[in-house]
Amino acid sequence: MALKRMDNIGIVVEDLGATIDFFRELGLKLEGRATIEGEWAGRVTGLGDQRVEIAMMRTPDGHSRLELSCFLTPPVVADHRNAPVNALGYLRVMFAVDDIDETLERLRTRGSQLVGEVVQYKDAYRLCYIRGPEGLLIGLAQELG
Repeated sequence: MALKRMDNIGIVVEDLGATIDFFRELGLKLEGRATIEGEWAGRVTGLGDQRVEIAMMRTPDGHSRLELSCFLTPPVVADHRNAPVNALGYLRVMFAVDDIDETLERLRTRGSQLVGEVVQYKDAYRLCYIRGPEGLLIGLAQELG
């Protein structure tokens, strides 16, 4: 059996509402929210008795999703939100945008901060990293020409 697709990327957050608002501002659509709990869920994650509120966000093309999770129980045990871009593990999510400057202006109203600067790679892309809600590292790419 061959791999079919990547279904979603999971991100654990403390403030689910603010994070949903940020990704809506970026252009993702909220597909739904739910509370996940019960013995079956704990067997999947290995956390035992868990209760987590999730929100599924979809990109405009419908092909990619973010699953935002806010753990109510058990409590979060690690925090790597302020790790530098060369830290081991999952680094960031990169989004393609039409206009990087306009996108940055909109996301600043939701508290995002530019990590370095907007740079141009050859005649192909303008790129930058931002810190979104709760310090999440997010890449933006604007294809040129």
